[in-house]
Parts: sequence; structure tokens; C-alpha cells
Amino acid sequence: MNACLLADIGATWARFAVLKGTELGAVEAVSTGAYAGPVDAIRHFLNTRPEDGVILDRAVIAAAGPVEGGRCALSNASWVMTSEELKQAFHLQSVRLVNDLEALAWGVPRFTSEDVVGVGGGVALAREPVVVLAPGTGLGMACFSPGPNGSRVLASEGGHATLAATDAAEAAVIDFLRRRHGHVSAERVLSGRGLMNLHEALTVPGQAHKPMATPEQVVREAVYGTSDTSRRALDMFCGFLGSVAGSAALTFGARGGVLIAGGIVPKIVDYLGDSPFRDRFESKGRLQRYLAHVPTGVVTRRDPTFVGLMALAHERG
Repeated sequence: MNACLLADIGATWARFAVLKGTELGAVEAVSTGAYAGPVDAIRHFLNTRPEDGVILDRAVIAAAGPVEGGRCALSNASWVMTSEELKQAFHLQSVRLVNDLEALAWGVPRFTSEDVVGVGGGVALAREPVVVLAPGTGLGMACFSPGPNGSRVLASEGGHATLAATDAAEAAVIDFLRRRHGHVSAERVLSGRGLMNLHEALTVPGQAHKPMATPEQVVREAVYGTSDTSRRALDMFCGFLGSVAGSAALTFGARGGVLIAGGIVPKIVDYLGDSPFRDRFESKGRLQRYLAHVPTGVVTRRDPTFVGLMALAHERG
């Protein structure tokens, strides 16, 4: 039986599964940093699969970086991959390489009410664009756009667009990051490293504090109220997320809604609902009323990118 290899390759984790007809096998994850490149990681995945008589003849691979001419260099890791290299390495008939948020966005029309938790008001309009944002190791962004002649997905590197402040506290943080990095993109605050940047920027000089080991620690301390600095950092993260999401909704005319995925936000859905996120999403001056009607939600489905990868494998070859 012939089958298709599906892969979601990010800067921290690379996830693999085999699609046999309409049946998706178990998704296996490996650490991206543990392998020199995608060929080694894929070979490890294939070597650990049980013998089942399946012959892989093609692959659809999502990668966390811009894809041009069948080539992708991961934005936040050292891996570089090409569809031709992977095709030859595994003797495949075809390899389709796409941006990871492009793949995720192809899953939008296939998500159910059980896959998404709404945050705030608004009602999605049918046959209107839907923006997808994904803060994780980096910040991904794409737009699903339905149309009378078929749907399309607009891949984007909007996570690297310049970040704007809406108040003095945010301006101070951006100034802190500008002195360190020069250009301050949305990803500088809306990512795992970005949450750490916020925590560092908000730490009072000379104040006794233990160093933050991980973004998860910042989230934990904020949620349980054990650190004022962590709470302020996570609140600012949510505020910036609302602002960036609202700007993306205006940019794409996303009256079908804005969905937040990635490795961070699905773990703080309740916190997000009580945060400045939705107010900041709508706070766009004369367009406030426009955005008040645009729904926002969090994709809580496990491994949601594989929904889009399956769609690409079945419908777009």
C-alpha cells in the first residue's frame, strides 16, 4: 500500500506521521536540535516505525520558515531543506514543501467547534478570510481566503514586521529591545524567547529575583500569582498579541475571524480571556466597531498542522 509522509518541522520540534488513504498514523515528535538536518530526523522516524508493508511514495512537509523554489531555511534553527534533496534521499515520487503556517491555514475550514475555544465576541462571516497566528519558538502568520474559484492560503512572514507600542509601558519595552537588537519585530515579544524578553525588560534593576529558566516558568508564576513581574510580562504578551492580531485582521480583512495556535497560547486560554487581549484587538480607533464583529479563538486541537497537511495531501497533491 502506498502512503504519504507528513511532517511539521519547527525550530524546537519536528513531528512526523504517515497518511494511509484517509487514516493518519500516530504523530511522533523528535527534538530538532538532536539532528544535523531533516534527512537524519526523517530517517530516524522511518527506522523506528513497525514493518507494515506501507511504501512511502510522496511527502508533504511544513517548515517554519519562508519557502522559495522548494527550499526552506528554518527561521530559528540551522536546518536547511529542499524538496529535491528529500525526494532523492527517500526515493519519493514527489515532495511538497510549504511554510508551516500555510499548512496550518489549510486546516481552517476543517476545524470543528471542539478544536477551537472562542475568546471574546464577534461572529464569523462565511466565505470571508481567516487569519491564523502562532506564537511558539517564533511567530507565524498566514491567511486562509475562500473564493468562488477555490480557496487559497496566503503565506506570510508577518511575525517579522515592526512592532508598535500603544502606551508608554510598551514603548519602554520596545526601546529596551531596540537597544539590544536594533529592529524590534512582533516575534521579539510574541514567542517563547519573546516572553523571556518581556520578563527581562520588566524586571526592576537591582530587584532581587531568581533568573527565569524557561517561558513555562514565567507562565506558571503568572497564572498562579507567585510573581508580579511574571504576571506583568504575561499580561503584556497578551496585550501585544491582541494588538498584532487586530492589525492582521485589518490587513487581511479577516471577517471570518482570527485563530491563535502555536505552543504557548493554547495552554493559557482562560488567562487570555481575562487579559487585555480582546480589548487591544478591538482598540483600533475608527475601526473599533469593525473589529468588534470579528471573532477570535484559540486552536486547542493537538497537532493541528496535520489537519492542513492532510488536506494538502488529499486535495492539492
